[in-house]
Order: sequence, then C-alpha cells, then structure tokens
Amino acid sequence: MVGLPARGKSLIATKVVRYLHWLSITAKTFNVGQYRRTATPTPSADFFDTTNPEGERLRRAAAEAAVNDMCKWFRDGKGLVAILDATNSSKTRRKWIQERCQAENIETLFVESKCDDEDIIMQNILDVKTTSPDYAGQDPELAAADFRNRIRNYEKVYETIDETNERNLTYVKLIDVGKQVIINQIKDYLQSRVVYYLMNLHIKPRSIWLSRHGESQYNLTGQIGGDASLSDRGELYARKLPELVQQSVGDGRKLTVWTSTLKRTIQTARFLEFEKLEWKALDELDSGVCDGLTYGQIEEKYPDDFAQRDEDKYNYRYLGGESYRDVVIRLEPIIMELERSENILIVTHQAILRCIYAYFMNVPQERSPWMEVPLHTLIKLTPKAYATMEERLKADIPAVSTFREKGSRAKHQEAQEAAQEAHDKQKA
Repeated sequence: MVGLPARGKSLIATKVVRYLHWLSITAKTFNVGQYRRTATPTPSADFFDTTNPEGERLRRAAAEAAVNDMCKWFRDGKGLVAILDATNSSKTRRKWIQERCQAENIETLFVESKCDDEDIIMQNILDVKTTSPDYAGQDPELAAADFRNRIRNYEKVYETIDETNERNLTYVKLIDVGKQVIINQIKDYLQSRVVYYLMNLHIKPRSIWLSRHGESQYNLTGQIGGDASLSDRGELYARKLPELVQQSVGDGRKLTVWTSTLKRTIQTARFLEFEKLEWKALDELDSGVCDGLTYGQIEEKYPDDFAQRDEDKYNYRYLGGESYRDVVIRLEPIIMELERSENILIVTHQAILRCIYAYFMNVPQERSPWMEVPLHTLIKLTPKAYATMEERLKADIPAVSTFREKGSRAKHQEAQEAAQEAHDKQKA
C-alpha cells in the first residue's frame, strides 16, 4: 500500500484480503502500525515528525520487522498474497521494498490511494479516531486534532508514485476514490484479478442491509428449494419490513432493493417504496434432484449424499445442482456491484446470505454454510478500516427455524410439528 494517512489504505487492504479469502486464496495483511505499536502504543503526532530521529528509527524498525515476517510467511509456504499496509510514502522506501522482495523472488504490486476530496478525508479521520488502536480510550476530538497533525508531518515527505522515474514498478494508482485509475505493468492473472477488484472499490462510508425473505410455505413444511409463496407470517414480515428499514437507516435516504427472481423474495420486498432490481444470481442454491424434498427425505433417498454434504458442506454439490463454492463464483459480479454501489438492501435466501455475510465478515469458507441466518431479521453491515460493524433488528413476528446443525437429523415431520406449534402459539 502507498499513500497518506486517512486515504483508506487499511480499508482497502482489509477488503482485498477478505475478497481473496472468499475466493479461497490465502492472504494476510502485515500492518506496520501494529509492529510500531509494540514500542509506541499511543504515539502523538510529534512521533511522526521527520525531524524526530528516535521516531524515525522506531518506524524504520517496525517496517523492517513487518517485511521480515512477511518474507518468512512466504518462505514457509503459508499463503499466496501478502499486503504490506503502511504509508510507504517515499521513493526511497518503495525502492527498498522492491529490492527486498526481488531478493526473495516475491512479485510486487504497489497500490496507491491518492485522495484530495476533503469530505472523504474528514470522514476517514472520524472513523480513525473512533476505531484506530492508536487512539484507544482517548478523547475523540483530541484524537482527531492529533491525527490531522500526523497527516501534516507525512505530507512534508510524501512522494506520489512517479510515472516517469518509477515506471519499472508494477502499480495501481487510485485517484479520488477511483474517479481515475492508472495501471502500470500488470504481469499475471492474479494481479489482474486484484486490480479489477480494486477498480470496483470505493472508500466512501456506507452500509449494506441484508434480509432473508419472509417465512415461506416450504419453510413450514421443511422443504428446500422451490418457488413457494410466503406463509401468513411471511406476509406479516413483508408488511413490517419498511418500518424496520426506516428504523435502521434513520436518515430517510433512498435505498435500492435487490431481490432474487423467486416469488418469496419479490413478495417480501413489494411494500418497500424504493427502486427494485431482480438478480438471477441471487436465486437460492440449486438443490438439483433434492429440490422440494425435506432433509429427512434426502437422508432416506440419498443417504450417501446426505453424509457427504454433512462432511464437506462448502464443496458438496447437489446431484444436478450446486455447491456453496459454485454459489460464491456466481455471486462475484454481485460483490463487485456491491463494492461500487451505495445504499443497497438485499432481500434473498439463506445460502446466498451466508455467502454474502461471509464475504463482509471474513468468515472462513468451511464455517459459512453452517451459520445461522434467521428469518424475519434485518441485518445492517457497515465496513470500517479495522472491522465490519454489524447490527440486527428482529421483527416481532414468529417464524420456524430453518437452521440445521451439522450431524442433526431434520425430519420432515419434525418441521411440520414445529411450524404447527408456533402457529398455534401465535393464534393463542
């Protein structure tokens, strides 16, 4: 990474690692600030003054420690992509990194985030003062003032990547949040894939809202797949959803609603007074020959397949259908569109939401198919530089649980009985 503080470098680094993990490519961030915090956990802006020799020595030591660990990580065969997250704001520092990596046979790709948009910079400063470990427990306004002074110190020595004198470098220059992108000497498929992802990113603060469809007729009977309509309680959730969205958004902004092409998501979203788009890519995981069956029936008719799916649910592909890995591949255009869009609400299905949620929350792929994503719940995700914040709003409308734990025997009759019991309680 290359760039001044508050230009979204750590957010970009986090996003790239998360994207690569989602594609089952092992990646890791080596954040020089974390190494520096070992010796100076909460430095003031003076520490970053170029005329402070002790600060310069400690910062150089932190960079060397990070690069040493990164090189060892590669030598030990622990992954394919490492991200050195630091300002790397001088030609001298970039030359040192390039030479060190060449000596280790590591290909380099420099990613510079160059931004002069004051609104974005100020918002990033606000995010940093509340989430950065450098300012933990400090007064937010004092933290913001100190961080501005830190930026000024870096501005004294900052050298943008020089398209003439550094033309031997492989680099991507993202100018003003992707308004202009300059690419130089991209050499292989993996680099080009990362670059394509970077071209779709923006670092503007935003949130994404996620919801499953309301409870469906198939949910009541324990059947999977299909194109069932909503149950009575699913209909109640559809009518409640606009209120939940208004409560969660809070500022009256207009969202764009994405649904699948299946009836239960379209019916759930129909009371939302926003623009709506239907995406085939958001359709539920294709269960092939098991479509319309209950888990009990699947276990009875296809016992070997039922056991194989329990053993490796992420990679198991239904006969004539899909695996979770297949779903991730077809969702990649959705993720790209999400990354360049703002104010999106997605109403879709359990398996699809598991994959999207896993992307934003960096959940390991082997765990993602076993996550519980309850019905009648609105999820708000807000990506930050150091983590993604999550809020959940539950509608006070009962629904069956469609969650099946690994190794459990989810019989059709049990699902019917649970649904009837919940329905009877609601009537009472």
